[in-house]
Amino acid sequence: MAQRLNVMMNKKPCYDIVFSTDWAELAEEVKEMELSERKICVITDSTVDPIYSEKVLATIAPYCKKTVKFVFPAGEANKNLDTVRDAYRFLIEEHFDRKDLLIALGGGVVGDLTGFVAATYLRGIDFIQVPTTLLAQADSSIGGKTGVDFEGYKNMVGAFKMPRLVFMNFETLKTLDDRQYFAGFAEIMKHGLIKDSDFYEWLIENMYEICERDLDILCEMLMKSCMVKKLVVEKDPTEQGDRALLNFGHTIGHAIEKAKNFELFHGECVALGCVAAAYISWKKDMLSMEEFYEIRDMFVPFYLPISVEGIDPEEVLKLTKSDKKKDGEQIKFVLLKKIGKAVLDMTVTDEEMLAAIKELYFDEEAND
Repeated sequence: MAQRLNVMMNKKPCYDIVFSTDWAELAEEVKEMELSERKICVITDSTVDPIYSEKVLATIAPYCKKTVKFVFPAGEANKNLDTVRDAYRFLIEEHFDRKDLLIALGGGVVGDLTGFVAATYLRGIDFIQVPTTLLAQADSSIGGKTGVDFEGYKNMVGAFKMPRLVFMNFETLKTLDDRQYFAGFAEIMKHGLIKDSDFYEWLIENMYEICERDLDILCEMLMKSCMVKKLVVEKDPTEQGDRALLNFGHTIGHAIEKAKNFELFHGECVALGCVAAAYISWKKDMLSMEEFYEIRDMFVPFYLPISVEGIDPEEVLKLTKSDKKKDGEQIKFVLLKKIGKAVLDMTVTDEEMLAAIKELYFDEEAND
């Protein structure tokens, strides 16, 4: 039996997050939307398409007039306006109108791009998030942030567009390779660090089961993680205040992601960014030295990086200046007052950021 959380906006129900292990329950959700005279387009990428597309299309086909799919090449490099343009053209040629529906089937790239298409095609069309990676299930599918990269700069073009439903089938996590799976864990750890110290401790206590992908534990973990994000998003849906706390680890993380030409997964870069932000928090006397090293080292059992090779720290610092979370010339940096309590800080200097980036930097030549 599926479990669910309801996301509220302006104190009114907005959409449900459904936790399941059965595609048949997605069919029931679509059936309830009364789309028998409407078309559905599944948007996915070349990695997910051969694994899940036909199963999802067959599941929903009895409950709509027509199903089609749009597939684009997998990878962050294709999360751009060229792919959006191709999707627009496909929907126009398939005669999609404002009352039809899109389904984002895939990881964070697919969800972000589909959401942006949904927000802008005919000034808005409904869509469902069906995230298939741990990172997308824990974070990017929830909260209505959509967007694409522009000339390599992360999420520079975007819009807020709430989905009609978020449907998670945990069975998809079994098909992820280890690196993809654990990359998603960075966002889950982030939620504990910024808002819920008890959840952070629970993650450590259940480390073995999480690494072994125990479905019962994964369900509990994702419900706890999604609850953190749900409460933050409900309070601040368009990031005017507290929602910015969800960007913990992302300022330096995004800069490393670009500096490495997207060779690292987003979640791996978030883990590095979290370590850097915790380092700055320590140096600003917000965390103790022991707390910093505990936070840093807790990423290791989940196979996430705490150092990075092949970067120029000065270049990474420069790339933080393109961060979209700036207020004028000052970056809104997220720091930790303690584990479970994040704060916005406008006083982080270039010197402090550079020191944190150098803390991450592994110089292969110097260590030969």
